[in-house]
Amino acid sequence: MLEKTDYAGASKVLKTSLALKSSPVALRFIHAKDDIPDGIEKLDRTIRHCMMVTLAGKEGKIFYTTDENHECYGGAWALGLRELSQSLKTGDFYFKLGKFESPPACRRTISSVPHLESGFTHAILYAPLEKTPFIPHVILMVAPPRVMLKLAQATLYRLGGRIKSEFSGIQSVCADVTAQTYLSGRPNYSLGCDGSRKYSGIQDDEMVAGFPAEMLPEVVEAVQIVTAAPGSKK
Repeated sequence: MLEKTDYAGASKVLKTSLALKSSPVALRFIHAKDDIPDGIEKLDRTIRHCMMVTLAGKEGKIFYTTDENHECYGGAWALGLRELSQSLKTGDFYFKLGKFESPPACRRTISSVPHLESGFTHAILYAPLEKTPFIPHVILMVAPPRVMLKLAQATLYRLGGRIKSEFSGIQSVCADVTAQTYLSGRPNYSLGCDGSRKYSGIQDDEMVAGFPAEMLPEVVEAVQIVTAAPGSKK
């Protein structure tokens, strides 16, 4: 189904219906060097995953990255690009940043952070949804809570139910809405984290979200309905 998806049309609907300030970002995990599509250039710098999402969503860049492009060790681990560092494994890293009362408290959090198996990922493709030249695995969005409300309603429109989100105030863009979404096959919402807000331009009045790319046609159809519904706040 995704091979026939009109990504430009889907992005236009999402951006118009939700009044998005930046494009939804399409992301795909690549497992081997030979699987990187022709014509997509490697990013020419070393930055964080959350900053890469900003490059695609706000600046319209299309690129791929490998482990050497990822500045944030925790992010690279969550995305399956490298092993967990000793300082993260023991809890010392976030303890020294003052995020937890003790290393064990940090360790308990790290042990529950969603992550892809180390070595699972050789490269990651990034693109603004409207220009994506590949079939994505995850769609990422940065937007205010009101927008996330409508996105949540759209994902429940067909079957109903409840939204269940997981986050811990750290590794929001890499673990919460990328790895968690890929692994669970469900949308996930996060309040962001200090790192993503400091480095990638996520504003104080914005959240982050990810949903499986397989849901894109359904979300595009539903978001037009829920935003125009009589009970929707204008």
